Amino acid sequence: MDLICERELEAPSDADAFIPHPGGALANVAVAASRAGCESAVLGGVGQDFWGRWLRARLEEEGVGTNWMASVEGASTPLAIVVFDRHREPAFQIYGEGIRALMEAGGGLLSDALKNAGALVFGSNTLVDAPERELTMRARAEAAERSLPILFDPNLRPNRWIEMDKAVALCRDLCDGATVVKASREEAELMTGRAESATAAESICELGARIAVVTNGARGAVMRGEAEGQVAAPPVDVVAPLGAGDAFIGAFAAGLAARDWDLSGASDALPAAARAGARACTGWGAQS
Repeated sequence: MDLICERELEAPSDADAFIPHPGGALANVAVAASRAGCESAVLGGVGQDFWGRWLRARLEEEGVGTNWMASVEGASTPLAIVVFDRHREPAFQIYGEGIRALMEAGGGLLSDALKNAGALVFGSNTLVDAPERELTMRARAEAAERSLPILFDPNLRPNRWIEMDKAVALCRDLCDGATVVKASREEAELMTGRAESATAAESICELGARIAVVTNGARGAVMRGEAEGQVAAPPVDVVAPLGAGDAFIGAFAAGLAARDWDLSGASDALPAAARAGARACTGWGAQS
């Protein structure tokens, strides 16, 4: 659940009003996949509180499956306070005391979810603390056992990690065996030491990814690995970049699923992914 101050701020203390928006990186991915015509669902949990009911309803309105999203009595739905600086870059303060109980409840639904899954998408936000990390790694292992495509978005947010070096090392390890790794240019440079997008994508493939896509804001995206490609970012009136990467990988996953995960045609899925990422920039919320 995101509470967003919808204006540029000199300092977070200048915030005067917050607007509720549905959020959560992988929920954003699922919404983008659904909008692109792909059946999608979220594994996890919300509290049996007002915000939990609101989030579930919003996901269902978007056509996202919630059969594997637990509702936990007595647990608080996680909340993020989001503010933007003068360059409209977001900063987050997470209130997630209910995360452990929610993830444990979601974990009980994992095997049934994967029996019905065509692919798994995960990110680094559920690797920060032990309960989320255990569930995420178990999901990755079970997906691999079922030979499901695995898509990984490092989504490295410095405010979520006490030791960024450990986060980067973990993300590097998780590239191995991934069908697709999608990273921003900044994340790709952290993971590979390469500042140029195409070279960084090649380095991510050397870590074990079959395909690596590196996005670079208004400059578009490049893809390397078993398929290569490049796409320009569609021109839009940018309000805020929140959720752009989530929308990109959700639409890209939908494009690959529509092609039965034939990676030789992955470049054909790039334009729709770029359009979805651009669309996410046209509003303050991640699911714009």
